Amino acid sequence: MELLLILVIGLLYAGGVYMILRRSMVKLLLGIMLLGSATNILIFVLGAIVKGKPPIIDSSADVMDRSYADPVPQALILTAIVISFALTAFAIVLLKRVYALVETDDLDNLNTPEEEDI
Repeated sequence: MELLLILVIGLLYAGGVYMILRRSMVKLLLGIMLLGSATNILIFVLGAIVKGKPPIIDSSADVMDRSYADPVPQALILTAIVISFALTAFAIVLLKRVYALVETDDLDNLNTPEEEDI
């Protein structure tokens, strides 16, 4: 299972970097979203996947003696998902406004000033 997730992480990072290097603003946003998803899965994999063992200590035990699922990476991922959703929503509104003003989503057209007719 972890090997499959590692391959998915690699594909998401590769796809995200490829999309960021494109000239379109929409592809840039999609690349950032792919990188965020890859990072969330990476944090999940680094937190160790333990199936069916909640982090609850019995009242008779003093410490955890078996391996349990770590809730901290899951909490970090949940927070990152909420933040990335808000960032994506803001970026979509911003891209829509830029497209309405410039009438293109090409990043090169945003960087070069228009030549004025004299």
